[in-house]
Amino acid sequence: MELIVKDLEAVIRQYLPALKSQNESILARIPSPAKWSKKEIIGHLIDSAQCNIRRFVIAQYEENPTIVYNQEKWVAIAGYQQWNSNDLIDLWHLVNQQICEILKNISSETAKRQCRTQELHTIEWLAQDYTKHLKHHLHQVLGLETFPYQ
Repeated sequence: MELIVKDLEAVIRQYLPALKSQNESILARIPSPAKWSKKEIIGHLIDSAQCNIRRFVIAQYEENPTIVYNQEKWVAIAGYQQWNSNDLIDLWHLVNQQICEILKNISSETAKRQCRTQELHTIEWLAQDYTKHLKHHLHQVLGLETFPYQ
């Protein structure tokens, strides 16, 4: 888990200044009715972090819990498009710091415990996948080369 935490901490350090330098109007632009704005993508990352916090915690004391969420509904209900971008970015930063602290406290044995999303995965696998998912969407928000995910 130590390497996963270091990778996630590096992602936070690397991308936070770039996120904070983004223009509000660019973040708020909705590319099409079927696509999220960059603010909504950041909101989706917050939702993903919150869902994964539940997975990382609950999987430590329940046997194979099932924790899924409807990402479209979460983004719509949260109304991220109306949020101030700085507040969104600050919240993204804080929930990711919380994930780092949770992961630091997971032993290598506990990291093998499982949680069901669509499939059954270990906490360790979920943490690695979370970081890849995060990078994928951060590259979208910041207009960087596509980061492969899946």
